[in-house]
Amino acid sequence: MKSRSFAYMLALFHSSIVGLSFLFTKMAIAESNPLDTLAFRFTISFAIILFLVSVKVIKVNYSWESIKNLVPLSLLFPTLFFAFQTFGLKYSQSTDAGILSAVTPILTLMIAGYFLKEKTSLYQKLSIVLSVVGVIFIFVMKGSTINFSDMLGMVLILLSCIATACYTTMTRSLARNHTPGEMSFFMMGTGFVIFNAAALVTHSKQGTMAEFFTPWSSMEFISSILYLGILASLVTSLLSNTILSKIKASQMSVFANLSTVVTIAAGAIILKEKLTIYDILGSILIILGVIGTNYFGVKREHSIKVNLEYNEGKM
Repeated sequence: MKSRSFAYMLALFHSSIVGLSFLFTKMAIAESNPLDTLAFRFTISFAIILFLVSVKVIKVNYSWESIKNLVPLSLLFPTLFFAFQTFGLKYSQSTDAGILSAVTPILTLMIAGYFLKEKTSLYQKLSIVLSVVGVIFIFVMKGSTINFSDMLGMVLILLSCIATACYTTMTRSLARNHTPGEMSFFMMGTGFVIFNAAALVTHSKQGTMAEFFTPWSSMEFISSILYLGILASLVTSLLSNTILSKIKASQMSVFANLSTVVTIAAGAIILKEKLTIYDILGSILIILGVIGTNYFGVKREHSIKVNLEYNEGKM
């Protein structure tokens, strides 16, 4: 029980970091393009975790078998997730992305149920749907609707959601044989290599190599990229890999919608954005959905445990 409670605390911290990352991403992209931002973001992440590994704060031990398992994981996240998300936002509105991303917990529920045979009760399923409704409610009441003319962008955003759901499910499976540090080191390394290669090749073709380092003259960019690289990439990776070793993928995924609540709160407090009644109502639905998903999950596991003990007693 203590282990599960600790996982919930980590999940709340994870959601808070992700929620604030949207503000810092917006600040970073104002000074740089999305691909360069990703390259710098994962350069910082990999440099720090490489240092932690070198001083043995994080221990890694890979075999050919583990590498074969971790390659598809790291391709799902961060590679495919950020690639689909970045280009999806290029071809669609951010509000479309917000609405579509809300369905990620439902996709995770389906994928984890199929591949990991994770069972959820009816109340858990309804709670997950409630959190999704809360996110969609906020966007719709703000006047946002899905623009079907941006079909390419919508498809790419949906693919980013599928990549996240598959990553969450795969991490839950691999956590039995790999430590959070081993998974995070491999993921950060993959992101570092792929996004830097893509950025450098792009600049080389365009003849704009000098522009690659220009953003570093801005203190706002530096502070943003440090947040994104250290907290929003490395720390969230370590957190999610740790959390998924303790609770089900479906229970973890629903916490993602809490980042919407954090983003709204941060916008109101930091950017002085107007807080509407729709923001409050939607946030309440999201919070109730998260609480319900995990409360009924614990209740279901307790019921199963009691039934097993009862049956063993009869035998």
